[in-house]
Amino acid sequence: MQNRQITIAELPTDALTTDHFQLANAPMPDPKDGEVLLRVILMSIDAANRSWMKGATYRAAVNKGDPMPTYAICEVAASNSPKLAVGDIVAAEATWSNYITAKAHKVQKLPKVDTLSHLMSVYGIAGKTAFHGLISIGQPLAGETVLVSAAAGSVGGYVGQIAKTLGCRVVGIAGGPEKCAWVKDELGFDACVDYRASGLSKALFKVCPDGADIYFDNVGGKVLESSLNVMNEKGRVVCCGAISQYDTDNPTGPRNLPGALVVKRLKMEGFIVMDFAHNDAKCLRAMQHWVSTGQVKVFEDIVEGLENAPQALIGLLNGDNKGKRLVRVAADPT
Repeated sequence: MQNRQITIAELPTDALTTDHFQLANAPMPDPKDGEVLLRVILMSIDAANRSWMKGATYRAAVNKGDPMPTYAICEVAASNSPKLAVGDIVAAEATWSNYITAKAHKVQKLPKVDTLSHLMSVYGIAGKTAFHGLISIGQPLAGETVLVSAAAGSVGGYVGQIAKTLGCRVVGIAGGPEKCAWVKDELGFDACVDYRASGLSKALFKVCPDGADIYFDNVGGKVLESSLNVMNEKGRVVCCGAISQYDTDNPTGPRNLPGALVVKRLKMEGFIVMDFAHNDAKCLRAMQHWVSTGQVKVFEDIVEGLENAPQALIGLLNGDNKGKRLVRVAADPT
């Protein structure tokens, strides 16, 4: 067995490039008592990877020389714990590596599913984030209008589809006419606005003639600013991420805060998916039902090869993915 690892060669000061990463052979980790050796199969690629390189967030900052952290689906290759056996499939906090070690009590044994990658997308981080943010914070009601940014992305696509199952009108925001058409035709959104075109605020008012009751924000910046303008009184703004602000040292914030919140009496709340872990079982039951009935479609964007993880992240930040972006490091167990 050979281990490779991608570390931070240099912290970026502006846009991320492949030069900020270094791929090298690494020592094979040796699990201690109570630990397991994990073979990394699938790694989650998220905008949060870039934010960790800017400083401490809900987790410690990533520094020069550190291996890039990630959330991964892994197979137990060796076990020094009675909790897990060789061959078990687990979810773990990992790094961009072929192999890692972890304390057995800190990994989660995963259920068997027909498609392993679904445990990272619709039944994993993406689906849980969409479900918990929309249901617990947005609290949608049938007949309301739900506005979603990054609608073609891993979370936004599920937010819109869940809202449709609940009887809401759903409007997406995505980059480019091709993506907007995909969001409507494939995901079933009622409308989708191209944020790269001029006149974003006017376009939102046109497709939301009765305003928006919920805005699920994944991008921040000017898109958040324009979306606040179209919100109805007592509307709910779900703050999930700010991808437009991560890859620059000159972030821009909405100029209509706190004014829009005060005048419209808006509720604006941020969250991370772990906040609602106590509702994960409820989320899984709902998502499995919606997938089985065809009400929620699963779209994944899987990049092959550990060595391609840096470009996969750069592409995600540039919006070139449709659905949940993953990197496949190893083949699924047979």
